[in-house]
Amino acid sequence: MVLRRTVTVLAGLFVLFVLIAPSDLEKFSFEAFLRVPLEGLIGVMALVLLPDRLRRPVAVAGGVALGLFTVVKIMDIGFDMVLYRPFDLVLDWPLLAPAVDFVDVTFGRLASVLAVGLAVALVAGVVWLAALSVLRLSSAASARRPVAVRAVALVAVACVSLAVPGVPVYSDAAATSLVDHARRVQAGLHDQEVFAAEASVDAYRGHPGLLSSLQGKDVVFTFVESYGRSALDMPGVAAKLADGNARLQAAGYAAKSAYLTSPTAGGGSWMAQATLLSGLWIDNQQRYRNLVASDRLTLPRAFREASWRSVGVVPGITQAWPEGDFFHYDEIYAAQDLGYKGPRFGYATTPDQFTLESFQRNVRSKQHGPVMAAIPLVSSHAPWSPTPDSVRWEELGDGSIYSTMPASNDPPESIFGRDPAAVRADYAHSVSYSLESVISYLETYGDENLVFVFLGDHQPAQMVTGEAASRDVPITVVARDPAVLQRVEGWGWDDGIRPGTSAPVSRMSDFRDQFLSAFSPPRP
Repeated sequence: MVLRRTVTVLAGLFVLFVLIAPSDLEKFSFEAFLRVPLEGLIGVMALVLLPDRLRRPVAVAGGVALGLFTVVKIMDIGFDMVLYRPFDLVLDWPLLAPAVDFVDVTFGRLASVLAVGLAVALVAGVVWLAALSVLRLSSAASARRPVAVRAVALVAVACVSLAVPGVPVYSDAAATSLVDHARRVQAGLHDQEVFAAEASVDAYRGHPGLLSSLQGKDVVFTFVESYGRSALDMPGVAAKLADGNARLQAAGYAAKSAYLTSPTAGGGSWMAQATLLSGLWIDNQQRYRNLVASDRLTLPRAFREASWRSVGVVPGITQAWPEGDFFHYDEIYAAQDLGYKGPRFGYATTPDQFTLESFQRNVRSKQHGPVMAAIPLVSSHAPWSPTPDSVRWEELGDGSIYSTMPASNDPPESIFGRDPAAVRADYAHSVSYSLESVISYLETYGDENLVFVFLGDHQPAQMVTGEAASRDVPITVVARDPAVLQRVEGWGWDDGIRPGTSAPVSRMSDFRDQFLSAFSPPRP
Protein backbone atom coordinates (compact mmCIF):
# COMPACT_ATOMS: atom_id res chain seq x y z
CA MET A 1 0.00 0.00 0.00
CA VAL A 2 2.78 2.42 0.91
CA LEU A 3 4.65 1.57 -2.28
CA ARG A 4 1.53 2.11 -4.39
CA ARG A 5 0.86 5.49 -2.80
CA THR A 6 4.48 6.49 -3.27
CA VAL A 7 4.33 5.58 -6.97
CA THR A 8 1.09 7.57 -7.33
CA VAL A 9 2.63 10.64 -5.68
CA LEU A 10 5.75 10.41 -7.85
CA ALA A 11 3.60 10.04 -10.97
CA GLY A 12 1.60 13.11 -9.98
CA LEU A 13 4.74 15.15 -9.34
CA PHE A 14 6.18 14.14 -12.72
CA VAL A 15 3.04 15.17 -14.60
CA LEU A 16 2.79 18.38 -12.57
CA PHE A 17 6.40 19.26 -13.33
CA VAL A 18 6.00 18.65 -17.06
CA LEU A 19 2.85 20.77 -17.30
CA ILE A 20 4.15 23.71 -15.27
CA ALA A 21 7.88 23.81 -16.07
CA PRO A 22 8.83 26.84 -18.25
CA SER A 23 10.44 26.27 -21.63
CA ASP A 24 13.12 28.81 -20.67
CA LEU A 25 15.69 27.65 -18.13
CA GLU A 26 16.20 31.25 -17.00
CA LYS A 27 12.59 31.28 -15.72
CA PHE A 28 12.96 28.24 -13.50
CA SER A 29 12.23 29.37 -9.94
CA PHE A 30 10.41 28.10 -6.86
CA GLU A 31 7.53 30.52 -7.51
CA ALA A 32 7.11 29.25 -11.08
CA PHE A 33 6.00 25.87 -9.74
CA LEU A 34 3.49 27.21 -7.19
CA ARG A 35 0.66 27.08 -9.72
CA VAL A 36 -2.18 24.76 -10.65
CA PRO A 37 -2.02 23.45 -14.23
CA LEU A 38 -5.44 23.86 -15.82
CA GLU A 39 -4.58 21.17 -18.37
CA GLY A 40 -4.07 18.74 -15.48
CA LEU A 41 -7.49 19.48 -13.99
CA ILE A 42 -9.18 18.99 -17.35
CA GLY A 43 -7.25 15.79 -17.95
CA VAL A 44 -8.15 14.28 -14.58
CA MET A 45 -11.83 15.15 -15.03
CA ALA A 46 -11.91 13.66 -18.53
CA LEU A 47 -10.31 10.39 -17.44
CA VAL A 48 -12.52 10.06 -14.38
CA LEU A 49 -15.72 10.53 -16.37
CA LEU A 50 -14.79 8.11 -19.16
CA PRO A 51 -16.22 4.57 -19.15
CA ASP A 52 -13.80 1.97 -17.80
CA ARG A 53 -13.39 0.31 -21.22
CA LEU A 54 -12.14 3.60 -22.73
CA ARG A 55 -10.24 4.99 -19.77
CA ARG A 56 -7.10 2.83 -20.08
CA PRO A 57 -6.43 3.29 -23.83
CA VAL A 58 -7.17 7.02 -23.54
CA ALA A 59 -4.81 7.28 -20.57
CA VAL A 60 -2.03 5.50 -22.49
CA ALA A 61 -2.56 7.72 -25.55
CA GLY A 62 -2.61 10.82 -23.36
CA GLY A 63 0.55 9.67 -21.60
CA VAL A 64 2.36 9.11 -24.88
CA ALA A 65 1.28 12.59 -26.02
CA LEU A 66 2.51 14.04 -22.71
CA GLY A 67 5.83 12.23 -23.18
CA LEU A 68 6.30 13.64 -26.67
CA PHE A 69 5.36 17.08 -25.33
CA THR A 70 8.06 16.61 -22.66
CA VAL A 71 10.65 15.79 -25.32
CA VAL A 72 9.68 18.90 -27.29
CA LYS A 73 9.91 20.99 -24.10
CA ILE A 74 13.43 19.66 -23.48
CA MET A 75 14.32 20.61 -27.04
CA ASP A 76 12.79 24.05 -26.45
CA ILE A 77 14.96 24.57 -23.38
CA GLY A 78 18.10 23.48 -25.24
CA PHE A 79 17.39 25.66 -28.27
CA ASP A 80 16.55 28.64 -26.07
CA MET A 81 19.82 28.29 -24.16
CA VAL A 82 21.86 28.29 -27.36
CA LEU A 83 19.82 29.87 -30.17
CA TYR A 84 17.47 32.19 -28.21
CA ARG A 85 14.33 30.51 -29.58
CA PRO A 86 12.15 27.39 -29.20
CA PHE A 87 12.59 24.24 -31.25
CA ASP A 88 10.80 24.35 -34.61
CA LEU A 89 8.99 21.08 -35.29
CA VAL A 90 9.18 21.60 -39.05
CA LEU A 91 12.42 23.41 -39.79
CA ASP A 92 14.90 22.34 -37.10
CA TRP A 93 15.21 18.59 -37.67
CA PRO A 94 18.01 19.07 -40.24
CA LEU A 95 20.11 20.74 -37.50
CA LEU A 96 20.41 17.41 -35.71
CA ALA A 97 22.63 16.01 -38.49
CA PRO A 98 25.35 18.72 -38.03
CA ALA A 99 25.22 18.03 -34.29
CA VAL A 100 25.95 14.36 -34.90
CA ASP A 101 28.69 15.29 -37.39
CA PHE A 102 30.26 17.55 -34.77
CA VAL A 103 30.43 14.70 -32.24
CA ASP A 104 31.81 12.41 -34.97
CA VAL A 105 34.59 14.84 -35.92
CA THR A 106 35.44 15.88 -32.36
CA PHE A 107 35.18 12.59 -30.46
CA GLY A 108 35.03 9.85 -33.10
CA ARG A 109 32.48 7.58 -34.76
CA LEU A 110 31.89 5.44 -31.65
CA ALA A 111 31.01 8.53 -29.61
CA SER A 112 28.54 9.73 -32.27
CA VAL A 113 26.86 6.32 -32.42
CA LEU A 114 26.62 6.21 -28.63
CA ALA A 115 25.21 9.76 -28.57
CA VAL A 116 22.49 8.86 -31.08
CA GLY A 117 21.68 5.66 -29.16
CA LEU A 118 21.50 7.56 -25.88
CA ALA A 119 19.21 10.19 -27.41
CA VAL A 120 16.84 7.52 -28.77
CA ALA A 121 16.83 5.73 -25.41
CA LEU A 122 16.14 9.01 -23.59
CA VAL A 123 13.16 9.82 -25.83
CA ALA A 124 11.75 6.30 -25.43
CA GLY A 125 12.28 6.43 -21.67
CA VAL A 126 10.55 9.79 -21.27
CA VAL A 127 7.55 8.67 -23.35
CA TRP A 128 7.32 5.39 -21.41
CA LEU A 129 7.55 7.18 -18.05
CA ALA A 130 4.89 9.71 -19.04
CA ALA A 131 2.50 6.99 -20.27
CA LEU A 132 3.04 4.99 -17.09
CA SER A 133 2.50 8.09 -14.90
CA VAL A 134 -0.78 9.10 -16.57
CA LEU A 135 -2.03 5.52 -16.44
CA ARG A 136 -1.24 5.29 -12.73
CA LEU A 137 -2.98 8.59 -11.97
CA SER A 138 -5.97 7.53 -14.04
CA SER A 139 -6.32 4.28 -12.10
CA ALA A 140 -5.99 6.04 -8.74
CA ALA A 141 -8.55 8.71 -9.65
CA SER A 142 -11.09 6.29 -11.13
CA ALA A 143 -10.91 4.14 -8.00
CA ARG A 144 -12.19 7.15 -6.02
CA ARG A 145 -14.36 8.93 -8.58
CA PRO A 146 -16.47 11.01 -6.15
CA VAL A 147 -13.42 12.21 -4.24
CA ALA A 148 -11.53 13.02 -7.46
CA VAL A 149 -14.45 14.99 -8.92
CA ARG A 150 -14.92 17.02 -5.72
CA ALA A 151 -11.17 17.68 -5.48
CA VAL A 152 -10.98 18.96 -9.07
CA ALA A 153 -14.04 21.18 -8.52
CA LEU A 154 -12.62 22.55 -5.25
CA VAL A 155 -9.25 23.37 -6.82
CA ALA A 156 -10.93 25.03 -9.81
CA VAL A 157 -13.06 27.23 -7.55
CA ALA A 158 -10.00 28.11 -5.45
CA CYS A 159 -8.08 29.16 -8.59
CA VAL A 160 -10.87 31.57 -9.52
CA SER A 161 -11.57 32.94 -6.06
CA LEU A 162 -7.93 33.38 -5.04
CA ALA A 163 -6.83 34.97 -8.31
CA VAL A 164 -5.09 38.30 -7.74
CA PRO A 165 -3.89 40.56 -10.58
CA GLY A 166 -0.17 40.09 -11.10
CA VAL A 167 -0.02 36.99 -8.87
CA PRO A 168 -0.67 33.88 -11.00
CA VAL A 169 -2.45 31.03 -9.24
CA TYR A 170 -3.05 28.74 -12.19
CA SER A 171 -0.98 27.86 -15.26
CA ASP A 172 -1.93 27.25 -18.87
CA ALA A 173 1.70 27.02 -20.00
CA ALA A 174 1.28 23.65 -21.69
CA ALA A 175 -1.70 24.78 -23.76
CA THR A 176 0.04 28.03 -24.67
CA SER A 177 3.14 26.12 -25.75
CA LEU A 178 1.06 23.78 -27.92
CA VAL A 179 -0.66 26.73 -29.59
CA ASP A 180 2.68 28.44 -30.21
CA HIS A 181 4.15 25.31 -31.75
CA ALA A 182 1.05 24.84 -33.92
CA ARG A 183 1.50 28.37 -35.27
CA ARG A 184 5.18 27.75 -35.98
CA VAL A 185 4.34 24.49 -37.73
CA GLN A 186 1.88 26.34 -39.96
CA ALA A 187 4.46 29.02 -40.73
CA GLY A 188 7.16 26.40 -41.32
CA LEU A 189 5.03 24.50 -43.81
CA HIS A 190 4.66 27.67 -45.87
CA ASP A 191 8.22 28.93 -45.42
CA GLN A 192 9.50 27.26 -48.57
CA GLU A 193 6.99 29.19 -50.68
CA VAL A 194 7.83 32.44 -48.90
CA PHE A 195 11.57 31.89 -49.42
CA ALA A 196 11.09 31.07 -53.10
CA ALA A 197 9.29 34.38 -53.58
CA GLU A 198 12.10 36.25 -51.80
CA ALA A 199 14.80 34.45 -53.80
CA SER A 200 13.11 35.25 -57.11
CA VAL A 201 14.22 38.88 -56.71
CA ASP A 202 17.93 39.13 -57.60
CA ALA A 203 18.38 42.76 -58.50
CA TYR A 204 22.10 42.71 -59.40
CA ARG A 205 22.24 39.62 -61.58
CA GLY A 206 23.73 40.62 -64.93
CA HIS A 207 24.31 44.20 -63.75
CA PRO A 208 27.01 45.82 -65.99
CA GLY A 209 30.14 47.24 -64.37
CA LEU A 210 29.56 45.37 -61.12
CA LEU A 211 32.06 46.44 -58.39
CA SER A 212 33.95 48.65 -60.86
CA SER A 213 34.76 51.19 -58.10
CA LEU A 214 36.87 48.58 -56.33
CA GLN A 215 39.00 47.56 -59.30
CA GLY A 216 42.55 46.79 -58.22
CA LYS A 217 41.62 46.30 -54.56
CA ASP A 218 41.93 43.16 -52.47
CA VAL A 219 38.63 42.86 -50.61
CA VAL A 220 38.40 40.67 -47.50
CA PHE A 221 35.22 39.79 -45.61
CA THR A 222 36.06 38.39 -42.18
CA PHE A 223 33.45 36.88 -39.86
CA VAL A 224 34.50 37.01 -36.22
CA GLU A 225 32.77 34.13 -34.45
CA SER A 226 30.25 35.17 -31.75
CA TYR A 227 31.28 38.85 -31.95
CA GLY A 228 27.94 40.33 -30.95
CA ARG A 229 26.75 43.72 -29.83
CA SER A 230 26.87 42.53 -26.22
CA ALA A 231 30.66 42.25 -26.44
CA LEU A 232 31.18 45.97 -27.00
CA ASP A 233 30.54 46.92 -23.37
CA MET A 234 32.80 44.24 -21.91
CA PRO A 235 35.93 45.91 -20.50
CA GLY A 236 38.50 43.83 -22.37
CA VAL A 237 36.73 44.17 -25.72
CA ALA A 238 36.04 47.88 -25.29
CA ALA A 239 39.71 48.49 -24.46
CA LYS A 240 40.87 46.44 -27.44
CA LEU A 241 38.62 48.38 -29.82
CA ALA A 242 39.81 51.73 -28.43
CA ASP A 243 43.45 50.66 -28.70
CA GLY A 244 42.91 49.16 -32.15
CA ASN A 245 41.20 52.27 -33.44
CA ALA A 246 44.16 54.43 -32.39
CA ARG A 247 46.66 52.00 -33.92
CA LEU A 248 44.82 51.80 -37.24
CA GLN A 249 44.53 55.57 -37.44
CA ALA A 250 48.27 55.81 -36.83
CA ALA A 251 48.79 53.34 -39.68
CA GLY A 252 46.80 55.55 -42.05
CA TYR A 253 43.48 53.70 -41.97
CA ALA A 254 39.97 55.08 -41.62
CA ALA A 255 36.94 53.02 -40.68
CA LYS A 256 33.14 53.10 -40.63
CA SER A 257 31.01 50.93 -38.34
CA ALA A 258 27.36 50.06 -37.71
CA TYR A 259 25.21 47.07 -36.77
CA LEU A 260 23.61 44.24 -38.69
CA THR A 261 20.80 42.10 -37.31
CA SER A 262 21.82 38.47 -37.66
CA PRO A 263 19.29 35.79 -38.59
CA THR A 264 20.57 33.59 -35.77
CA ALA A 265 22.00 33.82 -32.27
CA GLY A 266 24.18 31.57 -30.14
CA GLY A 267 25.08 29.36 -33.12
CA GLY A 268 24.35 28.67 -36.76
CA SER A 269 27.28 30.66 -38.12
CA TRP A 270 26.88 29.19 -41.60
CA MET A 271 23.38 30.67 -41.84
CA ALA A 272 24.62 34.15 -40.91
CA GLN A 273 27.50 33.93 -43.38
CA ALA A 274 25.17 32.74 -46.13
CA THR A 275 22.79 35.59 -45.33
CA LEU A 276 25.45 38.27 -45.72
CA LEU A 277 26.95 36.77 -48.87
CA SER A 278 23.66 36.00 -50.62
CA GLY A 279 21.43 38.90 -49.60
CA LEU A 280 18.69 36.48 -48.49
CA TRP A 281 17.43 35.91 -44.94
CA ILE A 282 18.68 32.42 -43.98
CA ASP A 283 17.32 31.64 -40.52
CA ASN A 284 16.74 27.89 -40.82
CA GLN A 285 18.38 24.87 -42.39
CA GLN A 286 15.65 24.40 -44.97
CA ARG A 287 16.34 27.88 -46.36
CA TYR A 288 20.08 27.18 -46.32
CA ARG A 289 19.63 23.97 -48.31
CA ASN A 290 17.36 25.69 -50.81
CA LEU A 291 19.86 28.53 -51.14
CA VAL A 292 22.90 26.36 -51.87
CA ALA A 293 20.86 24.43 -54.45
CA SER A 294 19.98 27.67 -56.25
CA ASP A 295 21.75 29.95 -58.73
CA ARG A 296 21.78 33.03 -56.47
CA LEU A 297 24.33 35.79 -57.11
CA THR A 298 26.52 35.81 -54.00
CA LEU A 299 29.21 38.36 -53.20
CA PRO A 300 32.02 35.86 -54.00
CA ARG A 301 30.36 35.10 -57.34
CA ALA A 302 29.87 38.80 -58.10
CA PHE A 303 33.58 39.46 -57.48
CA ARG A 304 34.57 36.42 -59.52
CA GLU A 305 32.44 37.53 -62.47
CA ALA A 306 34.06 40.97 -62.17
CA SER A 307 37.52 39.36 -62.65
CA TRP A 308 38.55 38.99 -59.02
CA ARG A 309 40.12 35.77 -57.78
CA SER A 310 37.56 34.50 -55.29
CA VAL A 311 38.91 32.60 -52.25
CA GLY A 312 37.27 30.94 -49.27
CA VAL A 313 39.48 30.44 -46.21
CA VAL A 314 37.37 28.24 -43.93
CA PRO A 315 39.26 26.78 -40.94
CA GLY A 316 36.03 25.37 -39.50
CA ILE A 317 35.59 22.98 -42.43
CA THR A 318 37.09 19.59 -41.64
CA GLN A 319 35.10 17.40 -44.05
CA ALA A 320 33.88 17.58 -47.62
CA TRP A 321 32.08 20.88 -48.23
CA PRO A 322 29.96 20.67 -51.38
CA GLU A 323 28.26 23.98 -50.51
CA GLY A 324 31.53 25.68 -51.41
CA ASP A 325 30.67 25.26 -55.09
CA PHE A 326 27.55 27.37 -54.62
CA PHE A 327 29.59 30.38 -53.49
CA HIS A 328 31.74 30.14 -56.66
CA TYR A 329 35.13 30.29 -54.98
CA ASP A 330 38.10 29.81 -57.28
CA GLU A 331 39.94 28.23 -54.37
CA ILE A 332 38.92 26.89 -50.97
CA TYR A 333 41.36 26.56 -48.08
CA ALA A 334 39.79 24.26 -45.49
CA ALA A 335 41.37 23.36 -42.14
CA GLN A 336 43.69 20.73 -43.60
CA ASP A 337 44.90 23.15 -46.30
CA LEU A 338 46.21 25.84 -43.94
CA GLY A 339 49.41 24.01 -42.96
CA TYR A 340 48.74 24.15 -39.21
CA LYS A 341 50.76 21.71 -37.10
CA GLY A 342 49.96 23.07 -33.65
CA PRO A 343 47.46 21.98 -30.97
CA ARG A 344 43.75 22.65 -30.91
CA PHE A 345 42.34 25.41 -28.70
CA GLY A 346 38.78 24.46 -27.81
CA TYR A 347 36.55 24.25 -30.87
CA ALA A 348 38.98 26.16 -33.09
CA THR A 349 40.97 23.99 -35.47
CA THR A 350 43.34 26.88 -36.17
CA PRO A 351 44.14 30.05 -34.18
CA ASP A 352 42.84 33.17 -35.90
CA GLN A 353 46.25 34.77 -36.28
CA PHE A 354 47.55 31.65 -38.02
CA THR A 355 44.48 31.59 -40.30
CA LEU A 356 45.17 35.15 -41.44
CA GLU A 357 48.89 34.42 -41.83
CA SER A 358 48.06 31.37 -43.95
CA PHE A 359 45.81 33.53 -46.13
CA GLN A 360 48.59 36.05 -46.52
CA ARG A 361 51.18 33.37 -47.31
CA ASN A 362 49.06 31.27 -49.69
CA VAL A 363 47.17 34.04 -51.45
CA ARG A 364 48.14 37.69 -51.00
CA SER A 365 51.92 37.30 -50.87
CA LYS A 366 51.96 35.61 -54.25
CA GLN A 367 51.86 37.63 -57.45
CA HIS A 368 48.20 38.02 -58.23
CA GLY A 369 45.42 40.12 -59.62
CA PRO A 370 42.79 41.47 -57.24
CA VAL A 371 41.57 38.96 -54.63
CA MET A 372 38.26 38.69 -52.83
CA ALA A 373 38.28 36.46 -49.75
CA ALA A 374 35.71 35.31 -47.21
CA ILE A 375 37.34 34.21 -43.94
CA PRO A 376 35.43 32.96 -40.88
CA LEU A 377 37.62 33.24 -37.77
CA VAL A 378 36.83 30.59 -35.15
CA SER A 379 39.00 31.25 -32.07
CA SER A 380 36.10 33.07 -30.39
CA HIS A 381 33.81 30.05 -30.79
CA ALA A 382 32.48 28.49 -27.57
CA PRO A 383 33.76 27.18 -25.15
CA TRP A 384 36.06 30.27 -25.23
CA SER A 385 38.81 28.67 -23.22
CA PRO A 386 41.69 28.32 -23.61
CA THR A 387 42.63 31.13 -25.99
CA PRO A 388 46.06 31.20 -27.64
CA ASP A 389 48.44 34.11 -27.17
CA SER A 390 49.28 36.53 -29.96
CA VAL A 391 52.83 36.10 -31.27
CA ARG A 392 55.01 37.93 -33.74
CA TRP A 393 53.91 37.13 -37.28
CA GLU A 394 57.34 35.99 -38.36
CA GLU A 395 57.35 33.38 -35.56
CA LEU A 396 54.16 31.59 -36.62
CA GLY A 397 55.81 29.11 -38.97
CA ASP A 398 53.75 25.91 -39.12
CA GLY A 399 52.07 26.60 -35.79
CA SER A 400 54.46 24.55 -33.66
CA ILE A 401 55.01 27.63 -31.49
CA TYR A 402 51.54 27.10 -30.05
CA SER A 403 52.65 23.81 -28.47
CA THR A 404 54.02 25.79 -25.54
CA MET A 405 50.53 27.17 -24.73
CA PRO A 406 47.76 25.41 -22.76
CA ALA A 407 45.33 23.85 -25.25
CA SER A 408 42.28 21.58 -25.25
CA ASN A 409 39.53 20.25 -27.46
CA ASP A 410 36.66 20.77 -25.03
CA PRO A 411 33.26 20.75 -26.77
CA PRO A 412 31.21 23.99 -26.91
CA GLU A 413 28.63 22.63 -24.45
CA SER A 414 31.31 22.48 -21.73
CA ILE A 415 30.49 26.14 -20.95
CA PHE A 416 27.29 25.02 -19.22
CA GLY A 417 29.27 23.28 -16.50
CA ARG A 418 31.36 26.32 -15.62
CA ASP A 419 30.83 29.47 -13.59
CA PRO A 420 28.91 31.96 -15.80
CA ALA A 421 31.13 34.85 -14.68
CA ALA A 422 34.23 32.91 -15.75
CA VAL A 423 32.57 32.02 -19.07
CA ARG A 424 31.82 35.70 -19.77
CA ALA A 425 35.41 36.64 -18.95
CA ASP A 426 36.72 33.89 -21.22
CA TYR A 427 34.35 35.02 -23.98
CA ALA A 428 35.57 38.62 -23.76
CA HIS A 429 39.18 37.45 -23.79
CA SER A 430 38.67 35.28 -26.89
CA VAL A 431 36.89 38.08 -28.79
CA SER A 432 39.72 40.46 -27.83
CA TYR A 433 42.20 37.94 -29.23
CA SER A 434 40.28 37.66 -32.51
CA LEU A 435 40.06 41.45 -32.83
CA GLU A 436 43.78 41.76 -32.07
CA SER A 437 44.48 39.28 -34.87
CA VAL A 438 42.50 41.42 -37.32
CA ILE A 439 44.01 44.72 -36.18
CA SER A 440 47.56 43.38 -36.18
CA TYR A 441 47.07 41.84 -39.63
CA LEU A 442 46.00 45.22 -41.00
CA GLU A 443 49.02 46.92 -39.38
CA THR A 444 51.42 44.28 -40.69
CA TYR A 445 50.11 43.42 -44.15
CA GLY A 446 47.74 46.21 -45.10
CA ASP A 447 48.35 48.59 -47.99
CA GLU A 448 46.53 51.15 -50.12
CA ASN A 449 44.84 48.39 -52.09
CA LEU A 450 43.31 46.46 -49.18
CA VAL A 451 39.64 46.85 -48.21
CA PHE A 452 38.84 44.91 -45.06
CA VAL A 453 35.31 44.23 -43.79
CA PHE A 454 35.01 42.48 -40.43
CA LEU A 455 31.81 41.67 -38.56
CA GLY A 456 30.27 39.29 -36.07
CA ASP A 457 28.22 36.37 -37.29
CA HIS A 458 25.89 36.24 -34.29
CA GLN A 459 25.60 36.98 -30.59
CA PRO A 460 27.01 34.41 -28.13
CA ALA A 461 24.87 32.13 -25.93
CA GLN A 462 22.43 33.67 -23.45
CA MET A 463 24.59 32.79 -20.46
CA VAL A 464 26.93 35.50 -21.82
CA THR A 465 24.42 38.07 -23.09
CA GLY A 466 21.62 37.55 -20.54
CA GLU A 467 17.96 37.50 -21.48
CA ALA A 468 16.34 39.75 -24.07
CA ALA A 469 19.58 40.50 -25.91
CA SER A 470 19.22 41.73 -29.47
CA ARG A 471 20.54 39.80 -32.45
CA ASP A 472 22.67 42.73 -33.57
CA VAL A 473 26.34 42.32 -34.44
CA PRO A 474 28.95 45.01 -35.21
CA ILE A 475 30.26 45.47 -38.74
CA THR A 476 33.23 47.59 -39.80
CA VAL A 477 34.72 48.64 -43.14
CA VAL A 478 38.44 49.55 -43.00
CA ALA A 479 40.56 51.05 -45.79
CA ARG A 480 43.48 53.41 -46.36
CA ASP A 481 42.17 54.75 -49.66
CA PRO A 482 39.80 57.66 -48.84
CA ALA A 483 37.83 57.00 -52.02
CA VAL A 484 36.60 53.70 -50.59
CA LEU A 485 35.04 55.23 -47.50
CA GLN A 486 33.63 58.11 -49.54
CA ARG A 487 31.59 55.50 -51.37
CA VAL A 488 29.93 54.39 -48.12
CA GLU A 489 29.49 57.86 -46.65
CA GLY A 490 25.80 57.79 -47.50
CA TRP A 491 25.24 54.80 -45.24
CA GLY A 492 25.47 57.06 -42.19
CA TRP A 493 27.77 54.68 -40.31
CA ASP A 494 29.84 55.85 -37.33
CA ASP A 495 33.53 56.68 -37.67
CA GLY A 496 35.98 54.19 -36.17
CA ILE A 497 35.91 50.44 -35.54
CA ARG A 498 33.41 50.59 -32.67
CA PRO A 499 29.84 51.60 -33.55
CA GLY A 500 28.07 53.82 -31.03
CA THR A 501 24.80 52.94 -29.31
CA SER A 502 22.80 54.93 -31.88
CA ALA A 503 24.65 53.67 -34.97
CA PRO A 504 22.43 52.48 -37.84
CA VAL A 505 21.01 48.96 -37.65
CA SER A 506 19.96 47.01 -40.75
CA ARG A 507 19.19 43.39 -41.54
CA MET A 508 22.19 41.30 -42.48
CA SER A 509 20.40 40.27 -45.67
CA ASP A 510 20.38 43.91 -46.83
CA PHE A 511 24.17 44.19 -46.89
CA ARG A 512 24.81 42.48 -50.24
CA ASP A 513 22.73 44.96 -52.22
CA GLN A 514 23.97 47.88 -50.11
CA PHE A 515 27.59 46.94 -50.84
CA LEU A 516 27.03 46.24 -54.54
CA SER A 517 25.16 49.52 -54.93
CA ALA A 518 27.96 51.53 -53.31
CA PHE A 519 30.70 50.16 -55.55
CA SER A 520 28.87 49.64 -58.85
CA PRO A 521 27.33 51.99 -61.43
CA PRO A 522 23.67 52.90 -60.81
CA ARG A 523 21.18 50.33 -61.95
CA PRO A 524 19.36 51.28 -65.17
